[in-house]
Amino acid sequence: MTEKEMWDAYIHLHPDAASSGYEAWSYGDAPDDLARLTVDGIKTATASAWAIYGMANEPLPQVGGYSVILWEDGSAACIVKTTKVYVRPFQEVSAEQAYREGEGDRSLAYWREVHKAFFSRELEAVGMEFREDMGVVCEEFEVVFK
Repeated sequence: MTEKEMWDAYIHLHPDAASSGYEAWSYGDAPDDLARLTVDGIKTATASAWAIYGMANEPLPQVGGYSVILWEDGSAACIVKTTKVYVRPFQEVSAEQAYREGEGDRSLAYWREVHKAFFSRELEAVGMEFREDMGVVCEEFEVVFK
């Protein structure tokens, strides 16, 4: 199913959402694994490097906003609705956030290890450097359609 087909199916059931629109995206690392965790309700949060939003001149996710999560091949996995957005320095991201992200053993130590590696690669690609005090956009969401 394409992202548009999934969105159309969702708004057929929830016409009030039609005016909201949606973003479509896949996870940056292991898109299929993370999409599966989302579809299964294990992954209910994600994190992004705040600096990337500024470089791309993109707004932060908005509470109440919809996203179609994509598989690696670009087909639609599910629709999520953002329930909370906040920015924290990397070293202050909580164990609760790490747990909600649902990855690995769900520990803060695991989260820091894999996200430091991911953010380092992502930032290096745009000429920036990872720092422990860099801003991290933490987003919580709920699956509303699959």
